[in-house]
Amino acid sequence: MARIVVTGGAGFIGSHIVDVLVARGHEVHVVDDLSSGSKANLAHTQGVQLHVVDIRSPEACALVERLAPEFVVHAAAQVSVRTSMDQPALDTDLNVTGLVNILAALRHGRGAHVVFLSSGGAVYGEQVAFPAKEDHPINPESVYGLSKRVGEEYLEFWSRTWGVTSTSLRLSNVYGPRQNPHGEAGVVAIFCERLLAGKDITVNGSGKQTRDFVYVEDVAEAVGRSVDTRALGQFNIGTSKETTIAHLAERLRDLTAPKASISYGEAKAGEQMRSCIDNGAARGKLSWTPQVDFAAGLERTVAWYKSTAR
Repeated sequence: MARIVVTGGAGFIGSHIVDVLVARGHEVHVVDDLSSGSKANLAHTQGVQLHVVDIRSPEACALVERLAPEFVVHAAAQVSVRTSMDQPALDTDLNVTGLVNILAALRHGRGAHVVFLSSGGAVYGEQVAFPAKEDHPINPESVYGLSKRVGEEYLEFWSRTWGVTSTSLRLSNVYGPRQNPHGEAGVVAIFCERLLAGKDITVNGSGKQTRDFVYVEDVAEAVGRSVDTRALGQFNIGTSKETTIAHLAERLRDLTAPKASISYGEAKAGEQMRSCIDNGAARGKLSWTPQVDFAAGLERTVAWYKSTAR
């Protein structure tokens, strides 16, 4: 059993990670300011200690130093591409300064290992190869993608300088239960909420843009495998399959509100046209493959939103 700090552990992805780590028997401490996460996401998980604190604060750094964890899973982040383009200073403050503040607590030779949630699509930018492998050129199209790559470079520096090892998981587009349609930028969550409320939906752009959608429980398992193996470096966590946003919209409409209409608007700044990442390295080093296919994942997700609709 290891002591593990999960930043952002009350959030969408973070709370699923907590589930996986607790099931493995680890002692889990969640660091979350609850600005987008929720205590309700942790209510079903026994034995988790929640510390309500901002990752950028001196208190967060002191807490992590005092806990002296064997692992830190850094899931806390500003995750909206659009917000990063509208408020680049905010994105950098949360995604870079917040990470460095947590890393500052790990410089004292205790052998900590960090699992960092990076971004597969946003780090690579407009791809020149499909699916993209980890050695694909790094050309982020958004401040969000840039901040994630900078985070990876901070981890590489921490490893060379202070011996803090790390695994960076470059996630594709994560969807599933507990995603907040108001604060986490997930198109699946946004469409589900609108359709279940009897509203029409709008696709930004032509709808021909593609994404690699990976189910949140598969992502959480990838984190669990990263803790198990302490694998070093960057790993793509996705399905290696492209889905158009138009197909997504139509499938969700069929599952929720067949009479709803789908319209198309202007594309948003910073959002790439195609995104799909190769998961071969994760299969080899983490023994990880996605278990939930897209059709089944959407059905589970819709069922969860129906169960929570008011």
